Amino acid sequence: MSTPANRVAGSARDDGLAVSRSPANGVSAPLRAPVLDGNAAFWVETLDESRPAEASEAPSNPEATHGSVQPSLTPHWRIAGWLLPFAFLAVIELLVRTQVLPEHLVPAPSTIFETLWQLGGDRLGRHIAASSLRVFAGFALGAGLALLVGAAMGLSRRLDALLDPSFQALRAIPSLAWVPVLLLWMGIDEAPKITLVAIGAFFPVHLSVVAGIRDVDRKLIELGEVNRLGHRALFLRILLPASLPQIFTGLRTGLSLAWMFMVAAELIAATRGLGYMLSDGRETGRPDLVFGAILLLALAGKLSDSVLKTVESRVLAWRDTGKGGAS
Repeated sequence: MSTPANRVAGSARDDGLAVSRSPANGVSAPLRAPVLDGNAAFWVETLDESRPAEASEAPSNPEATHGSVQPSLTPHWRIAGWLLPFAFLAVIELLVRTQVLPEHLVPAPSTIFETLWQLGGDRLGRHIAASSLRVFAGFALGAGLALLVGAAMGLSRRLDALLDPSFQALRAIPSLAWVPVLLLWMGIDEAPKITLVAIGAFFPVHLSVVAGIRDVDRKLIELGEVNRLGHRALFLRILLPASLPQIFTGLRTGLSLAWMFMVAAELIAATRGLGYMLSDGRETGRPDLVFGAILLLALAGKLSDSVLKTVESRVLAWRDTGKGGAS
């Protein structure tokens, strides 16, 4: 007769989980199947009494079970990754100074840094602060809404079938197409800019949440159902932790798109911000100002992505993943 414990044990054996059995009393030891709970993992113990006791031996070679272990990344490669942009700027500086590249089209990096220095810390700080506030406000609004709507669509196939066609059509609309509509509806204050940034951040986060929930291993869900987890507990203990890696990928993508949509908003109607610096440099024929704004956008985007990546590594510290491909 099949019992819930037997079904869980069978499912765990299909996943390759080791079952230790005691040869002394003929009763198998508790089978432990991992179920994620927040930032760690809790272990649900089940008992398989349907099979005779047999001794289990740990594999002498761990690589035979888990595959080859990838070597850790050496610090030299990380240092090289940070030095690569500076090497690129040095090459551009050399090509401009030797007149291989025309300076009126591609200014030398030293000229760009001099222009940013002449703007002054106060003026430059106001531009960076204005753009950053718009990005963070729009990202918080768009990502927060995407998490709620994406979770609802991921849990309900009916809701997904109802809303997905409309969302996919809205996602295909270019960012600049929203600008005149938002200006007509909300004027030229901060509201249309923040709304445009929220639109840019919404769709990648929404897609990652839906896909993350749908891609959870079915056996983990069955394990939760066997242990009689309710809908809320099933979502918090299994579905949410298992989908967090994909959700964080969507959050990082949404944050990069938020910076892009911010530039689109500030190019049209703004008197302050990095997008305004781009527009001002274009209208006054100053490529050094244009490239200076591009450089600041790259630095701001990299810094914000690094912060989010650090949060991801701390939240997902429970993961036991490989190091990637071969070196």
